[in-house]
Amino acid sequence: MHFVITCIDKPDQPELRQDNRADHLDYLASHADVVVAAGPLMDDDGEKPVGSLLIMDFDDAVAARAFADGDPYAKAGVFESVTILPWKKVYPQD
Repeated sequence: MHFVITCIDKPDQPELRQDNRADHLDYLASHADVVVAAGPLMDDDGEKPVGSLLIMDFDDAVAARAFADGDPYAKAGVFESVTILPWKKVYPQD
């Protein structure tokens, strides 16, 4: 089942995100088999990351939550909020 994980950064903490970026990318790489899509959410100018959006393939919401909680960004306190919702792909059709 696909899950959308939306993470919004705490305001005014770009250094905290940058300091943990390498560990975050390593974490994603170690879960590459369940990553559907992942990338930063950007500010209105498209210049500065303000969060993260991940579409992941997990068996259930418990696994999605465990993944989100284990993200180095989450552990470092980068995020102000994290939401996890099931997602159904309808387009484009495979």
